[in-house]
Amino acid sequence: MDVETLTPADRPTFYFVGVTTGKSSIMTVFPKWAEHLGLGEVPIKGIDCKWHDDPEVYRRVVKFLKNDPLSVGALVTTHKLDLLAAARAEFEYLDPYAELLGEVSSISKQDGKLCGFAKDPFTSGFSYDAFVPADHWAKTGGEMCILGAGGSSLALTAYLMKQKPRAEWPARIIVTNRSPKRLEEMKQVHAKINPGITMEYVLAPTAADNDRVVNGLKPHSLVVNATGLGKDAPGSPLTDQVRFPKNGLVWEYNYRGDLLFLRQAQAQQASQALQIEDGWVYFIHGWTRVIAEVFHIDIPTSGPAFEALSRIAAAAR
Repeated sequence: MDVETLTPADRPTFYFVGVTTGKSSIMTVFPKWAEHLGLGEVPIKGIDCKWHDDPEVYRRVVKFLKNDPLSVGALVTTHKLDLLAAARAEFEYLDPYAELLGEVSSISKQDGKLCGFAKDPFTSGFSYDAFVPADHWAKTGGEMCILGAGGSSLALTAYLMKQKPRAEWPARIIVTNRSPKRLEEMKQVHAKINPGITMEYVLAPTAADNDRVVNGLKPHSLVVNATGLGKDAPGSPLTDQVRFPKNGLVWEYNYRGDLLFLRQAQAQQASQALQIEDGWVYFIHGWTRVIAEVFHIDIPTSGPAFEALSRIAAAAR
């Protein structure tokens, strides 16, 4: 549904604020998880907003969640930065990462207060650690290229800057974006937290511009698609003429959609000896972190309990 069709919930209800929420696996996964976790018959409802929607739309969504007694909370994707910028005044509490990054991915209620959390540093961090060996950068001297400078990119770089020792830093991190605004915002945050990682910010209005950056990466480098292209909108931030780095790592944040970026990498997997990861593990961590916050329960990030939730999700995917 969209903001025009929001109606008060008649029972405890969980929401997903995104762009094409009805296409997400969470719509079939969440009811299975809710049963497994003993949450009761809590439905999940999607709220679709346009990319970079009118600030008033975001304010209406947040006010609805705040004022409707049976609306228990929400996961926010794509709109994390824009939503908080528009509706910051509605939150009585923001966690330190939400304050630092200027985004919220989790909206919950605690003691009558509307609370906003930025869970992506943890979500991206757990997913990154499951994919990139701790000694990869020290062994290879590779670089990291993140395509897109939105909230998920900022969260990943914040995780590396605040959580990783020097031995686990890439030789440099290059972030590209189609417009300068997000790059400037990222620079401002990094100025507060960067312990010394070499950063480069590249304005790349076209896919050909991104190609030039990726083509110049050293062997063993990591290329991340954090643009949303391939899921929330069709396409890829790269052209088919791009050359991925030899022995490189490729991380597609998305797990659904046309996944053109993923298919471009797969076409070169053998010739470039690529290790490729899609966004499924990111999906699991992202949702379980928010569900734990909204419903005030403990969900481990590894071990048998986490693996059980992963199996349920895979079966319902």
